[in-house]
Amino acid sequence: MIEKLMNEKYRKLPWIAVVFTVLVKSLFLLTHHIQEDAFITWRVAQNLLDSGVIGFNGETKISASTTHLYVFVSYIFNVIFGKENFIYPILTFNSILFTIGSYYLAKLLFKNYVHQAVFIFLLGILPSSIKISILGMEYGILFFLEMSLLYFGFSKQKKWALILFPILILFTRLDTVIFLGIVFLVDVFQNKKLNVYYILGGILGVAVLMSFNWLYFHELVNNTIVAKKNSYETNFTLQQQVNMFLMNYGNFWGMLKVPGNFNPYTILVLAFEMVCFAFLLKQKKERNFYLIILFIFAWAKQAIFLSQRSYFDWYYWVPQLLLFVPVLVFMLELKEKKIVWWTSFVGIYLLPMLVFQTVHSIATGNGEWNYRRSIGTFLAGYEKDKNQWIFLEPAGYVPYYSQLKTIDEVGLVDKAVQEEIAKNPKDFRVEVAKNRKPKYLLSYVDLSQTKDSVYYKTHYKLIKEFRIKDFLHSDSKILERIYHLKPSGTDYNLYERVKP
Repeated sequence: MIEKLMNEKYRKLPWIAVVFTVLVKSLFLLTHHIQEDAFITWRVAQNLLDSGVIGFNGETKISASTTHLYVFVSYIFNVIFGKENFIYPILTFNSILFTIGSYYLAKLLFKNYVHQAVFIFLLGILPSSIKISILGMEYGILFFLEMSLLYFGFSKQKKWALILFPILILFTRLDTVIFLGIVFLVDVFQNKKLNVYYILGGILGVAVLMSFNWLYFHELVNNTIVAKKNSYETNFTLQQQVNMFLMNYGNFWGMLKVPGNFNPYTILVLAFEMVCFAFLLKQKKERNFYLIILFIFAWAKQAIFLSQRSYFDWYYWVPQLLLFVPVLVFMLELKEKKIVWWTSFVGIYLLPMLVFQTVHSIATGNGEWNYRRSIGTFLAGYEKDKNQWIFLEPAGYVPYYSQLKTIDEVGLVDKAVQEEIAKNPKDFRVEVAKNRKPKYLLSYVDLSQTKDSVYYKTHYKLIKEFRIKDFLHSDSKILERIYHLKPSGTDYNLYERVKP
């Protein structure tokens, strides 16, 4: 009874932790670390604002963004704050939603309010949480929706939640069918019966998404998914697949991708996660239902995406977090040798990960915001006719800030490229240049040194070189060291079509 009364004293503490965590993570906004793909979604939202069409280039309809819900949210923020001022409000909004999602997860795992508050903060400062919150992607909204489904739908048994949240989750990302499917299977296994309302929510979710895709875009699956599958589909040998896995596996479990093919830190994190999960399951508590869902989903998503050779790190942000949840639960419920355990935990896990993410965000923010954005702003001033076309990869910062019509090398924002890739995967770039005649080419390589150099020399001239080394200086010696420690960015050459 006394313990319960003492706990009630801290009832407001979890919400204080939500506010405090959002404020702490807001410091990372100063790094300007914003994901390239966020600008694709924001450009789609602004295209909807300008031309009334969900697309990328004027009145051409195309699902250039993976997420429909986030496009509409971005559209609303553009309307409220304007094109020039919406970015930091929407980043803050994403951070708030993610942290509220963490609050709901804490409620599912702990009855102790102090434990809930500490959990919210510790989860919030992990590298994946910071990236989900401030990089501009849709995962902040998605995490909020998924945790809301578990909290309101399964813990509070609200029928409306079982129907509404699957619809919103699927409308955010199609691949969330993995999460919804794992929840369904674990629920059936645990309760030995079908949850009719949840099944209805899943059916409506698929129906709404597919109907929207078909009626608006005349496709069932988002163009971005089809484009990536076609563009990145490569017949790797077994050895090549092993090499790619070793190069990227730091993304999957460790939250800390260090240089080189061997990442002992990832192995250390993964081993601790597995031990903590097994230890918690032995306690046979009600929360095991949610721990099992989170753990199975995290492994399932990673396995599925790895099998498809999807190595982009943002696919693994949420699984990274969910796999680490048992570690935080284990640490917060320690009964003995707390000082020794927590000293080791902070020194081996929390502090290195926070330092790493800080360095990573500062360096990447410089390479993206200061460097790559400068290419877009240069073009915005150089080319006044915004109906001119540029052919490049990727289709984030440069198209957004140049405002030029865009052809990207993957076909995310222009379906015709996919046809060229299908016809001639090796030489599609020069074929696009010949057939589409874009006014500008932005290339990673010197086109005058390629096998198609005769065509490029005849029809295009080099107008500017962009070099990442020119952006590795700062008045602050600390920042300059970080820029050189982890240079982020790629050299580009900008070409303009020669008038016939």
